[in-house]
Amino acid sequence: MTHDDMGDAGGRLARIERVLESGERDLVPAWRRVTRGEPRWAVTAVILLAVALQLMLPHRLALQPYWVLPVLELVLLAGLVAANPHRVEPRTGWLRWLGLALMGVISLANGWAAVRLVADLVAGRAGTDAVPLLLTGGGIWLTNVIVFALWYWEWDRGGPMARVLGQRQYADFLFVQMQSPESAPPDWEPAFLDYLYVSFTNSTAFSPTDVMPLSRWAKMLMMLQSSVSLVTVVLVVARAVNILK
Repeated sequence: MTHDDMGDAGGRLARIERVLESGERDLVPAWRRVTRGEPRWAVTAVILLAVALQLMLPHRLALQPYWVLPVLELVLLAGLVAANPHRVEPRTGWLRWLGLALMGVISLANGWAAVRLVADLVAGRAGTDAVPLLLTGGGIWLTNVIVFALWYWEWDRGGPMARVLGQRQYADFLFVQMQSPESAPPDWEPAFLDYLYVSFTNSTAFSPTDVMPLSRWAKMLMMLQSSVSLVTVVLVVARAVNILK
């Protein structure tokens, strides 16, 4: 980190502290004003889970050598944690690009595995044992939930660092707490686990549940996730049922 970056980071954090001490807290909901960055532990733990799931998949479904992308993901994650260990805060501009690169690598690895699995299912090369097939499909499905949760979290209102600064007032996802602020604490704002919930419910219901997408990109991304989830679940379950019969 350069001296200029450190100065910019210090200025941003000082502004956050000043706003937190001002009367804006009582006038503007937390999700629309300058706040502290959310703790990093949740997103870090979920990314580590995604890496573990990728390593447990059959090696034939991964880009070869199978360990390259998981190792790259761990290196990128280590860089993010080292630069911003406790909270997701706008310390320097390159952190966002590092985060986007990490999500791109995870998406590539899981997308490749999903395509290979579907190709094997269609061609009848997925094996004759239902249990490994279900475990493989479940691992890809769960990683897909994590992947889309990361994208929702990273793009809603410009991403977590932009949300800390209150730079964008129009939400891409409408949470219940935004419509009914009396049902939540005054300092509530969406964090990574909220986006993980959105991703999970979209993958299981194949449609939005209590969180509505507002922007076009959010609608298209949720449509893509539902399609991937539907294809994966239908093909894997159908093949497993056929094997069991």
